[in-house]
Amino acid sequence: MATQNTRGLARLMMAPSVILLLVWMIVPLSMTLWFSFQNYNLLNPANVSFAGLFNYRFFYTDPAFFQSIWNTLLIVGGVLLITVVGGTLIALLIDQPIFGQGIVRILVISPFFVMPPVAALVWKNMIMHPSYGVLADISRLFGLQPIDWFAQYPLLAIIIIVAWQWLPFATLILLTALQSLDSEQKEAAEMDGANVLNRFIYLTLPHLARAMTVVVLIQTIFLLGVYAEILVTTNGGPGYASTNLVFLIYRTALLGYDVGGASAGGIIAIILANIVAIFLMRAVGKNLDR
Repeated sequence: MATQNTRGLARLMMAPSVILLLVWMIVPLSMTLWFSFQNYNLLNPANVSFAGLFNYRFFYTDPAFFQSIWNTLLIVGGVLLITVVGGTLIALLIDQPIFGQGIVRILVISPFFVMPPVAALVWKNMIMHPSYGVLADISRLFGLQPIDWFAQYPLLAIIIIVAWQWLPFATLILLTALQSLDSEQKEAAEMDGANVLNRFIYLTLPHLARAMTVVVLIQTIFLLGVYAEILVTTNGGPGYASTNLVFLIYRTALLGYDVGGASAGGIIAIILANIVAIFLMRAVGKNLDR
């Protein structure tokens, strides 16, 4: 009886926060769903009418729709590849006893605290600028023609900028997992004659598998919504070369003033994000059960 009373009291105390969370989520989602079935343009806000599935068909048949989905997947996949591989290598490096280890770790982690628009501006104007950027100066130093990154390789430039921001996060998670590896296992592997490569493949890498899965899951959730870096650097161009799904929704809503079409795009984005999340959660569950 006491246990039931305790559980009831706990549920009663949790109820306000749960209700607030549900309202916080359901109200915007419901409004977005409602607008997605309406013919609502900000240039004529008084003329709102039921559009049925027209907004979904319009958004689906937009030539930029599949391009934006492909760009979204490329951004997510490219950033994950760079951060997981690079984070593993950096974690292995700074896990070694080196001079100034604490300062090195702080410097490695510091890019994660830079706001996305600021990071994008730094990369655009100070590093990747074809006239006075650092990379342009390095190219001229070797007698090469500087690359106009945001005109020639816009999507790759976005991937590099976003990966630079998320690399410290992956490094921190992987370094924490690496430090939990039992030193006795490493010593036993050395005594058995395993070289550095074999120790990494058969001992370190399996130990880091769970941490890598967590990195992939968390980063994917955030990378699906990359927006600020695109807005500041390429504005989705040239054409739709660097437009992802989130930026396409922004263009539809705030540049095309089409709230109904943008809301339909938002619902499509939510569905796709949930499909990816379910797939990743199952992958994480299988990995953690091992």
